[in-house]
Amino acid sequence: MARIFYGWWIVLACFLLALYRGGAATYGFTAFFDPIVEEFGWSYTTVSIAFSLRGLEMGILAPLMGFLVDRLGPRKLAFSGVLITGFGLILLGLTTSLAMFYGAFVLFIFGASGCSGTVFMTAAAHWFRRNVGKAMGIVACGGSAGGILIPLIVWLIDVYQWRITLIILGLGMWALGIPLSFIIRHRPEQYGYLPDGEIPAEPSSGYQIRDRGEGSFKDALKSGTLWKIGVAEVIRHMIAMAIITHVMPYLSSIGMSRVSAAFVATSIPLFSIIGRFGFGWLSDIFDKRYLLVVLYCFFGVGTLVFSYIHVKWLILPFLLLFSPAFGGVAPLRGAIVREYFGRVSFGRVLGIISGMGAIGMVIGPAVAGWTFDTVGSYHPVWLWFAGTNVIAIVLMLLLKAPHQMSEE
Repeated sequence: MARIFYGWWIVLACFLLALYRGGAATYGFTAFFDPIVEEFGWSYTTVSIAFSLRGLEMGILAPLMGFLVDRLGPRKLAFSGVLITGFGLILLGLTTSLAMFYGAFVLFIFGASGCSGTVFMTAAAHWFRRNVGKAMGIVACGGSAGGILIPLIVWLIDVYQWRITLIILGLGMWALGIPLSFIIRHRPEQYGYLPDGEIPAEPSSGYQIRDRGEGSFKDALKSGTLWKIGVAEVIRHMIAMAIITHVMPYLSSIGMSRVSAAFVATSIPLFSIIGRFGFGWLSDIFDKRYLLVVLYCFFGVGTLVFSYIHVKWLILPFLLLFSPAFGGVAPLRGAIVREYFGRVSFGRVLGIISGMGAIGMVIGPAVAGWTFDTVGSYHPVWLWFAGTNVIAIVLMLLLKAPHQMSEE
């Protein structure tokens, strides 16, 4: 029986880490929104700013993590990220003031950036070439699969209150994340392999083998492709994080029960798994640029449908359009960076793009919260977001083929 290539064990470890992080640190926080507002009496805008700090902190740290993961490897960053994230969650559960709430969020996000997509995608990019889309698709599915934790988090909040729930999540991060972080490795050449498990003709001397035609990091920075993808990521994260953060408050504001709203919030990341794995697999076969155009079209239409979701039968079309599109861009982003810029600078390039996307994470939740506080409805902001998405579609249409990069 053929031995399983170790790269797939790394993918599995990254998947499980991303699953727990996605549930505890991203999708699950919508369930904490109303309990925190009720206890402290803060406005939606005030709490939204804390959620937006995720994007601000990740915007600062994502490029740094890109540089560090290229230099130190993903294992060290994942291990330290797990430790700090767990401590940040516990500290959030002990919050007694707004300053402490914001401070705990910053610490929590600092740790979460160490076990983020930039780190996990870099690990996949180093261990795979032919199957890089599939590998990144599986890793990307982890974050969405974290949506299965939302009903558990809602139940824990109902039974034990939100503070104890955050402490439980922090302890769980340590119990699961520390063992998994030790499975992750940096480069296959260090263990006598090439990407995809190929055996080199000559023994590896431990250095990284460059892909043919791979450019430098400076070349990448001069490339219009990097900045087009980056601006599109700003728009995607602005819309997605606003919806993910405010989905339960929004649905409650239009008369939906908390249980039903939690079901929709859970379904968003779970439905996105279709796009994450499906489009990751398709990216190994078809032109990644055109797949991105299709996904951004679905994303914009899904956002438009979301603005009219008070018509109950539109819930399913929203989930089928928005979620797979939101999820599908994640592996395609990594796969297209791998295709255009290679492995040597992958972490740094992806870090720059992720940092740009984090700008949208800051803007989106805060704008949505401010809109509701000001006009008493989320409807106008969803319409504005749907229109803004057209810019991302145009940028994807303007991407050149890899062999035309030298002409930019």
